Amino acid sequence: MRTDMNNASRPAMAPLLLAISLGASSLMSAPSAFALSELQKTPGLSDSTSSDKPAAPSVPTGVPAPGPVISKPDGQSPDTTPGAQDSSKPVDVLYDISKVPEPVRRMREQIVEAAASGDLERLRPLFGTGATQTQVSVGEATDDPIGALKDLSGDPDGDEILAIILDIISTGFVHVGQGTADDMYVWPYFAEKDLKKLTPPERVELLRIVTAGDLSDMQEFGGYNFYRLGITADGKWKFFTAGD
Repeated sequence: MRTDMNNASRPAMAPLLLAISLGASSLMSAPSAFALSELQKTPGLSDSTSSDKPAAPSVPTGVPAPGPVISKPDGQSPDTTPGAQDSSKPVDVLYDISKVPEPVRRMREQIVEAAASGDLERLRPLFGTGATQTQVSVGEATDDPIGALKDLSGDPDGDEILAIILDIISTGFVHVGQGTADDMYVWPYFAEKDLKKLTPPERVELLRIVTAGDLSDMQEFGGYNFYRLGITADGKWKFFTAGD
């Protein structure tokens, strides 16, 4: 009888055991399903993550596209060097000495003759005296312009200075200060030019006076700073100086 009862109870236990087994399996798999659902909600991931092609990054609205680190208005020079001449003012370069007033032509001719002679003393009568004496140094006027030029020359006789005068006065020139007390003709015209905007022929002409290293220094400085020579409209030799 006991055997029959035990045998009869076994079929009734099977559904219960199956239900318990299924419930346990469901509880064990629940964390994995939850984790996957959370992974799918991670920012930046979508259903396309299974694709081999990466998703394009999103671009916030209202943010401009990246541009140059430094931008300048159209037509503006990439840099502005302190001391450079205003390139908006064109320089009228002159070469025809016959177009200048007779007193200017005469003084220039006398300077050329004196410098070509190799005798620095021949410049003395052209310098004048007193308040109108030719300026040969920056700052205070000197009582002995010939001696000052000898001190500036690389040789004791001043031959280098005479050669420089010939080189300077053989270039193109400009007319400045028209209609004012400073009306004069200035050699070389580079004194009024932006040296960063020279044409190739102008560069060659300047390099007849200075070295390539000098030109590079002048461009960095912002202007011509070698010797220049000025003759007033009434024929006075105003200056022969170096500097800016």
